[in-house]
Amino acid sequence: MAASYDLVVIGTGVAASVAATQCRAAGWSVAIVDYRPFGGTCALRGCDPKKVLVGAADAVERPRRLRDKGVRERDSGIDWPELMAFKRGFTDPVPSMKEESYVQKGIDTFHGRARFTGRTTVAVEGEALEGRRVLIAAGAEPMTLGIAGEEHLTTSDEFLELNELPKRIVFVGGGFIGFELAHVARRAGAEVTVLERAPTVLGPFDQDLVGWLVERSRDLGIDVRAGTAVEAVEQEAGGFTVRSVAASHGETFQADLVVHSAGRVPALERLDLEVAGIEHDKGRPTLNEFLQSASNPAV
Repeated sequence: MAASYDLVVIGTGVAASVAATQCRAAGWSVAIVDYRPFGGTCALRGCDPKKVLVGAADAVERPRRLRDKGVRERDSGIDWPELMAFKRGFTDPVPSMKEESYVQKGIDTFHGRARFTGRTTVAVEGEALEGRRVLIAAGAEPMTLGIAGEEHLTTSDEFLELNELPKRIVFVGGGFIGFELAHVARRAGAEVTVLERAPTVLGPFDQDLVGWLVERSRDLGIDVRAGTAVEAVEQEAGGFTVRSVAASHGETFQADLVVHSAGRVPALERLDLEVAGIEHDKGRPTLNEFLQSASNPAV
């Protein structure tokens, strides 16, 4: 028999946490579900850990910017394992603290993948949950690229957990996540290449500013290639070969690590939206003006 709640929340990031705690404070019975450690992308795999790394990279770069401006450049650098240990001092305590906070507020917690078994019923590792309402706040995941050897790509989540920084890194995709991590890696001493299939990198942003950023990136030694489509990633002894095409000409790049930075999509594929009667277009639910599923407003 399913356990009944006023609200079942799928995900434990910022949106999920706010909704769960506010509804619980209003007297609703609430259950929250996540198959990954509680805390969500921002606290564990995105904003916060990235800011730690960016802060270190900026501290190393700042004296160089002020060279010949009255500041003597010191022999500074990044000790990657030590930096990652410092980063984990922020991220490691989050899941247990988050779960304890939910428990103290009277929110029931469940670990495992959620999938719909009905319009408002959800299965989680053998448990059945039924909600008067269900909130999908599952976040995003790297999009499927459809290239040969895609399984060899390292995600941005995994990059933020690297114990050692490889010497040669290729980023597949020239979006803002790729550029942020590329600059961190370069300032930490790695040889970095960014490959973007579109004619320009950082397409949604002001291209005058992007032009200055690309120029500065190249000054730092980052090899930025726009109009370069990655077709395959091949694992070899000692690393990877990245095969690409630019202007009908093939080119290969050697790497010790190949990072997926080509964009993310809503993490909804495994939720079985159709079972709940949730209409969607290529995985994105069709919503009404209240951000409810247009075909199932209880979600």
